[in-house]
Amino acid sequence: MNYTSTRNDTLSVSSSFAIANGISAEGGLFIPTEIPKVNSDFIASLVPLSYIERARKVLSLYLTDFGKTEIDADTEGAYATGFTNEKVAPLVNIHDNVNVLELWHGPTCAFKDMALQLLPYLLTGSAKRISEGRETVILVATSGDTGKAALEGFRDVEGTRILVFYPSDGVSAVQKLQMTTQAGKNVGVCAIKGNFDDAQTGVKTIFTDDEVKKQLHDNNMTFSSANSINWGRLVPQIVYYFSAYADMIASGQIVNGEKINFTVPTGNFGNILAAFYAMEMGLPVNKLICASNANNVLTEFIETGRYNRLRTFHTTVSPSMDILVSSNLERLLYHLSENGSAEINELFTALKENGEYTVPEKMLSKIQAVFAGGCCDDTDTKATIGETFKEYNYLSDPHTAVAINVYNSYREKTGDTTPTVIVSTASPYKFSPAVLEGLGEALSADEFDMMERLEKISGVKAPSQLAGLKGTAPRFTEICEKTDMRGVVYGMLGL
Repeated sequence: MNYTSTRNDTLSVSSSFAIANGISAEGGLFIPTEIPKVNSDFIASLVPLSYIERARKVLSLYLTDFGKTEIDADTEGAYATGFTNEKVAPLVNIHDNVNVLELWHGPTCAFKDMALQLLPYLLTGSAKRISEGRETVILVATSGDTGKAALEGFRDVEGTRILVFYPSDGVSAVQKLQMTTQAGKNVGVCAIKGNFDDAQTGVKTIFTDDEVKKQLHDNNMTFSSANSINWGRLVPQIVYYFSAYADMIASGQIVNGEKINFTVPTGNFGNILAAFYAMEMGLPVNKLICASNANNVLTEFIETGRYNRLRTFHTTVSPSMDILVSSNLERLLYHLSENGSAEINELFTALKENGEYTVPEKMLSKIQAVFAGGCCDDTDTKATIGETFKEYNYLSDPHTAVAINVYNSYREKTGDTTPTVIVSTASPYKFSPAVLEGLGEALSADEFDMMERLEKISGVKAPSQLAGLKGTAPRFTEICEKTDMRGVVYGMLGL
């Protein structure tokens, strides 16, 4: 299995090269040159297996320069401990043929753990093969959950340093506390005055800055990424779509070969793109339903083919989706393009220079054959939290509530009753104020008092790794202008 770049498809590199580098030199994203295919027998073989065993079978199709022993050890290290549910990614039936895939039972209580508990193993193994002993500097932009999951995953991992930038007013109080109290001798955290798109743009700019790359090279360092622009972040996410389908077979809700829907709350498009890869591999999928909050750039794109980032940015109660430039969409467009990297360069030059692009009708038809889009604002998000708890006794975080709301609207509009999996991306206790509001409860000034009240109302105990933050003092307090990110990187690295 080889990989190429969305912006230079003359390249052909190994998975180790793609993972170790994170992003291609010209700014493109690494993608597989071909998507491996599986049949119904492969899917049937997953049903009796554990999550770790399922991960090994799926990952081995993509990581062909990793040996079996290495993949076995990596998946064991990632998933055997640190997850509070023995199934790792349990499927919960909430009513009829509608299920919730809970991806937040890992150490940071967010779906990013599903990839970021594995990525340190993949990256350090890759670096040993191609980085000539250089220290790997992992640069991360986060809208909330990636930052903490990456910090925790790479904490004190030998041969690495990790630097995280987050929008100072664009994450929840618990998300901020999780990051700013992070332990580890190789970690650094800085807030920026701006939003996630500013942080992401700054990180990408630093990645492709020749002067910065020379500085790192001269100091025996090299860049990589823990954002979903890194293929090593994305490929582990493909696994849980296969796992959910296998669990639906095991529960008797479907028979092997029957199509299902996935509804995915997404901002950077990585989570739902992993579902697309699973579908292209042969997983029986009817529709991928893309759920957005008030930052509805993806909804408009799926409906019209026009991607326009020049719009009002909304700070919402589902902050991990507060994104206007969805990086992973570039990968999808490449796979659906007629002219490969030439077409991608044209589209993304237009996005950079004009703030928008429109895809050809033929490409839009391909997108709409697979994807449906929908969005809801904070009022509807909170209402959905309350309604879902009242009707089904299921407590959801705001991001999951966005997905539930969009799915309900999709089902009512289309009449599509295909068995459906709604992807749940975070513990509700990461967003206690919004969840309490959704339940019709008054708020208080103390985040941990609100957690305790939510426990009493729901009967569900708060995860210890969140409740345990009470009384901890922030270790990282720096805030910088978005134009000063390069200087912060130099300072953190002592350059």
